[in-house]
Amino acid sequence: MKLEIISKHPSQPSGEPPLLFVHGAWHGAWCWDVHFMDYFVRQGFTVHAVSLRGHGKSEGREKLRWTRIADYVEDVFTVAQSLPKPPIVIGHSMGGLVVQKYLELHTAPAAVLLASVPPSGVLGTTLRLTRRHPLLIAKVNLTFSLYPVVASPSLTREAFFSDSLSDAQVQRYWERMQDESYLGFLDMLAFNLPRPKKVKTPILVLGASNDTVFSPAEVEATARAYNTTAEMFNDMAHDMMLEPKWESVAERISVWLKGQIG
Repeated sequence: MKLEIISKHPSQPSGEPPLLFVHGAWHGAWCWDVHFMDYFVRQGFTVHAVSLRGHGKSEGREKLRWTRIADYVEDVFTVAQSLPKPPIVIGHSMGGLVVQKYLELHTAPAAVLLASVPPSGVLGTTLRLTRRHPLLIAKVNLTFSLYPVVASPSLTREAFFSDSLSDAQVQRYWERMQDESYLGFLDMLAFNLPRPKKVKTPILVLGASNDTVFSPAEVEATARAYNTTAEMFNDMAHDMMLEPKWESVAERISVWLKGQIG
């Protein structure tokens, strides 16, 4: 499986472990390359972002509907194994669940969960979305396609972005959204949920106060499962790496990482 990997290197490497960014559903490696990758390169990190199979420019688009979370975990392992050092793994949303499952099997110097799927899965998210858009969820289940959730700029803004992001920016991001695996959705609903007790890696858990995908209570539950405390960012929506206040999130991650690996 040929995977798209975006890599960037600092002019003066710090010798610290590389960062491996894992995107969420409907996204690709591109979402990290808007702001985060350049920011962390300036902090001295070597950074990599993978498009999971079926996403971005990676192979597997024709089989995306039937791809499992375990396949995404295998993709992360494949990239991690190719690096000179075990990477720090940073996952957003579905990518956060993939990171949790990866850490059940593999060690990492540290990890960051950003607006992540909680260990309890996406049942709460699905129920909230069903109440808001019952016909949309019916279409998802009839077509085995999750694209209806992001089928318009307005739906994409509702799911991922705050009102402070311009319509032009939402339009640009929406044009890069894509379908997501239906079986992957079922895995996140019930079939392949995280087992936090198997994870020993130190984890930073961050969430957004205005997230319509995962509530602050779900973010806090994620942190408790990993014996830590969630940190919430006010006036921010789900796509924390693309929101107008993205830099405050990146700065918090950088400070925490340097404390962990220092």
